[in-house]
Amino acid sequence: MRLRTGVALAVTAAVGAGTAVLAAGRYGSGLALKPSAAGPAPEGLVSVRGVGRDRVVVDRSDASARPGVHGLTGRGLHATVGPVLSQDDRTVTRRLLRVDRGTLGAGGFVRVTPQAYAGDPRSARGLDFEDVRVDGELGPMPAWFLPGARPAWVICVHGAGATREQALTVLPALHGFRFPVLVPSYRNDPGAPPSPDGIGHLGDTEWSDLDAAMRYAVDHGARRLVLYGWSTGATMALRALSQSQVRGTVTGLVLDSPVLDWRSTVRASVHTRGLPSVLSPLAERATEGRTGLRAARHAEALDPDLLTVPTLLLHGPDDHFAPYPASRRLADRRPDVVTLHSVPGAPHTAVWNADPDAYEETLRRFLTPLM
Repeated sequence: MRLRTGVALAVTAAVGAGTAVLAAGRYGSGLALKPSAAGPAPEGLVSVRGVGRDRVVVDRSDASARPGVHGLTGRGLHATVGPVLSQDDRTVTRRLLRVDRGTLGAGGFVRVTPQAYAGDPRSARGLDFEDVRVDGELGPMPAWFLPGARPAWVICVHGAGATREQALTVLPALHGFRFPVLVPSYRNDPGAPPSPDGIGHLGDTEWSDLDAAMRYAVDHGARRLVLYGWSTGATMALRALSQSQVRGTVTGLVLDSPVLDWRSTVRASVHTRGLPSVLSPLAERATEGRTGLRAARHAEALDPDLLTVPTLLLHGPDDHFAPYPASRRLADRRPDVVTLHSVPGAPHTAVWNADPDAYEETLRRFLTPLM
């Protein structure tokens, strides 16, 4: 009897441990597959010490002291801050450019984010646009369309955990270059259909929504396309270049902080939230199981040999979410078509923020032959 009881307890403990392992892996995978639900990583949270008409004082941190243009977000709040005006050991004073939502006041906590602007192209950047709908395989998806005079359209695709607002940083530059610009949403975005399983797939299924946007552009007069993607949006652009029904119209790629190795991204999602590294391999396996992602298929889709058009990579060596070495290797493999613009000190998708003027000049030089 005692033997049976011991065996039963051992089995129960093993089952319990196995369940815990599965739960841990699933939780870790959710940080990458549901980044919005998981919430932002803790890096970047600071206290507001004081607010003036055109300046704001916040706690000093690596994030709050970075040069360039950034966003401050909080509960119901979004503001845009510009250059650092002064700093000491404890605080940083920055130029306050605008408050889009809410009230910025002393005593609150804000997060420094690359999403420098909030709203739509008109409210945030003073640009005329139309709300249009792109019909995807899961249903209609809202998109912004900014008219332009050129036959080549730019399609801007945001990354996981972001929204169409990610493109607001570069829309004035693209408008100034006279490109028509389409900024589509995709599955699981606000206003767009949910994916059947309710999670993201790191571009593996979402790319078909970009394909729908590309077909929309061609059907509405685009003769050539430039695909512009951030993070997993860059992954989608690479997939579309090799698999889209209208890939022959693509004449260029702009890839900002591209996710070229989904396993590294899952590991980074775990690490940046301060969780133990032992959780990473569990999260990788759970991600494969939940999404059907396979490393071999993903690598094949992102094969450097499939790059057939001029490609601009904008990436920072300090990006720990989408590791920079993958971009460096891609540029080394295909120097005939790939241009790599490196920006030290820029975290994930914050290359524009670090130096907007230099970023837009690099963009202008790359896009000029494609106009």
